[in-house]
Amino acid sequence: MSYAFVKAQAGQHSVKRMCQVLGVKRSAYYAWRNRPESPRTVANRKLLVYIREEYELSGKSYGSPRIYKALRQRGMAYGRHRIAHLMRQVGLLGQATRQKRRPRTTQSDPQAVPAPNLLNREFTAEAPNRKWVGDITCIETAEGWLYLAAVLDLYSRRVVGWAMDERCDSSLIQDAWRMAVAQRQPDPHLLHHSDRGSQYTSGAYQQDLAAWECQVSMSRVGNCYDNAVMESFFSTLKAECAYEPFASRAQARTAIFEYIEAWYNPRRLHSTLGYLSPAEFEAKPRH
Repeated sequence: MSYAFVKAQAGQHSVKRMCQVLGVKRSAYYAWRNRPESPRTVANRKLLVYIREEYELSGKSYGSPRIYKALRQRGMAYGRHRIAHLMRQVGLLGQATRQKRRPRTTQSDPQAVPAPNLLNREFTAEAPNRKWVGDITCIETAEGWLYLAAVLDLYSRRVVGWAMDERCDSSLIQDAWRMAVAQRQPDPHLLHHSDRGSQYTSGAYQQDLAAWECQVSMSRVGNCYDNAVMESFFSTLKAECAYEPFASRAQARTAIFEYIEAWYNPRRLHSTLGYLSPAEFEAKPRH
């Protein structure tokens, strides 16, 4: 609208000159400017305050679907399309994952005998600690790569164990596994799924799994979809937390710790869980 443009530029240019160029009357412009705001405009300005609150709380990662769900959980019944329109209008966009070359974290040991794919892409579980998936990813820093190993519970998508190190070896995934079992104390026959990387087929790690009487499952060769939930978590982390290189490994460690323990597990809304966080989903009564 011409009037809105004149108002926005009033501090930079003459109102008289802008009205002449745009072909509008100054009297009409001033009448428009002094007119009381419509109830819809007032309501939208109030809604934008709530939208910005949730956007900032998410680390500027939420798009309109999660903002919509977050406001619904606060008892605010605003329309999804209205929220999306206002976010586009003010330039609030969810983070997008950067695509770039990264070092390989999966290198098979030709001497190792891999386990069969028992999970078979059944990415749901009836209760916590029935099915866990594990994997490794790399995080870019100015000091070099930092490797993150994680263990995730398929029931709630909760990260139950994790570890970080400069080296990508079996001790890294052992640290993540030991954190998981110390926190969760799973019953025997837990199904543990991973890729066929040498870290996961190593004798040391397989002994750890055997000590808990795990069912061991591994993805087929070169098939990332066999561990899609873990891949999805890493993509989310990189889009929302590690979307640009960290200044140091220490900075990366702190940011990832806070992301997992203070945001992802307790607060981040997950579409697969009916827009509950992993912690909220686990606390929900099971029937």
